[in-house]
Amino acid sequence: MDRVTLTPAATAVFATVLTRGPISRTEVSRVTGLSTAAVTKVVRPILAAGYLDELPVGRASAGSGRPAAPLAVRADREFFAGVWLRAGELVVVLADLRAGVRAAHRIPLPGTSVAAVVAAVARAVAVLGAPGALVRRVGVAVPGEVDRGSGIVRRGPYPGWRDVPLAALVREATGLPATVENDVRALTVAEQWFGEGAGTRSFALVTVGEGVGCGLVVNGALVEGGYGVAGEIGHVPVDDTGPRCHCGGRGCVEAIAAEPAVVARIRAATGRAALDLPGAVALARTGDRAALESFAAAGRAVGRGIAAMVNMFGPEKVVVTGDGVAVLEKDLRAAYGPQAFGAAGGCPLIVEPLPPESWARAAAAVTIMALIGLGPG
Repeated sequence: MDRVTLTPAATAVFATVLTRGPISRTEVSRVTGLSTAAVTKVVRPILAAGYLDELPVGRASAGSGRPAAPLAVRADREFFAGVWLRAGELVVVLADLRAGVRAAHRIPLPGTSVAAVVAAVARAVAVLGAPGALVRRVGVAVPGEVDRGSGIVRRGPYPGWRDVPLAALVREATGLPATVENDVRALTVAEQWFGEGAGTRSFALVTVGEGVGCGLVVNGALVEGGYGVAGEIGHVPVDDTGPRCHCGGRGCVEAIAAEPAVVARIRAATGRAALDLPGAVALARTGDRAALESFAAAGRAVGRGIAAMVNMFGPEKVVVTGDGVAVLEKDLRAAYGPQAFGAAGGCPLIVEPLPPESWARAAAAVTIMALIGLGPG
């Protein structure tokens, strides 16, 4: 951050204002455990650098007898490019310091080689504004295995992508600091700090799409796992007579509930070889039996997988998202309830489709958190 060195105390204060603001110094003190004098000292240079605003005086803070001047993050102090790599295109957004989306674009990918994708990312950033003037940092979200500390894509979404130093290549192509993260973990970060997970200590995000993914936040920290595969509920077995999974197992959640599996069952039952997911959803909404049965099986599998995860990790809430999740919701909830142990059955499940721009916003959110010292990059 320009002209500000963020100590651990400053990072804690800024993150609190970012996710809970407008907020009084007294409340920041309560949340962070710092004294009000320490909060005031920390806030002074951040205010001077223009990252915070002191809003007009509000009501008195409890017990102080003095009016409270709430603190809020100045959203337009920094702007970030968020880029999501998906099949055939890049989704790119311009996000402000509070992860608000100011502009969004979709840019076709001319090829899937590393060089072609990096060049496309650089063009996408240029669409948003002059690098270094409007856009100060770039975040990229990628399906696959990512070492976010180094920005290396170990296994990527396109053929031949192995051990690609994507963060370094994007930095070289754009001249801007860059972060790279797995797309499901990026979306988890965005929901943790700027969405349904804000204010929680434990939180889970489940995505249903080409695969079934899960991001976990435990004790306020994103769980990465010793092998980078934490939260893989897609490979929790829920039916020992179910189909073989690409992982080698049988009856995994992903083998039953991922979009390709759902669509394949409906194609086989209806003879519609060209059917895609939107067509499958449309069939289900008209009451087509084969489509309803396929989505019901998917919903039951996801519900059981979520129950297993909730029983083990105990998140305060779970967000479930994906293009077809609205069709799964009834069966998902029906399968979740009986499998959730004790009070875990009361864990709120928030089922909501998110647009592609949300994934690009998530890439921006990761680089926002890196800026304030809550992530690599």
